[in-house]
Amino acid sequence: MESAKITQILEAYFEGKTTLAQEKTLRAYFVSDAIAQEHECYISLFIGFQVAKEETMVKAVTFPQQSKNRWWMGVAAAAVIVLAVSGYVYTDANTLTQEEQEAVMAFNQGKEALLLLSKNLNKGAEELGHLNEFANTTNKYFK
Repeated sequence: MESAKITQILEAYFEGKTTLAQEKTLRAYFVSDAIAQEHECYISLFIGFQVAKEETMVKAVTFPQQSKNRWWMGVAAAAVIVLAVSGYVYTDANTLTQEEQEAVMAFNQGKEALLLLSKNLNKGAEELGHLNEFANTTNKYFK
């Protein structure tokens, strides 16, 4: 077989771009006796692949047996979820004490006051924008 063709297939093989037929050609080449000297370094690699292909495991693999009576765990988990959700829904979590209601009212009033302050500051900032425009125009004429 052509040494250049084998070299090309080897390059493709190490890049992972060979077809199954090309890989079969390589295996047949490295099993044969007509191997070029520049390819002798790959003989042990392909022989190792052949040996690994023929290896088998003799030890028996056992998996632990699972009990088939585990249906009750699913029922128990569903019951816990139903109890937790119903307990959350039917509790008096939405009722606030008098102190908490006053704190919420104070928070809302403070929020309204800050929004009003923000509106007024934004108006002032807009006016400063016009002042900057006036300064730019006057600087253009006084230069």
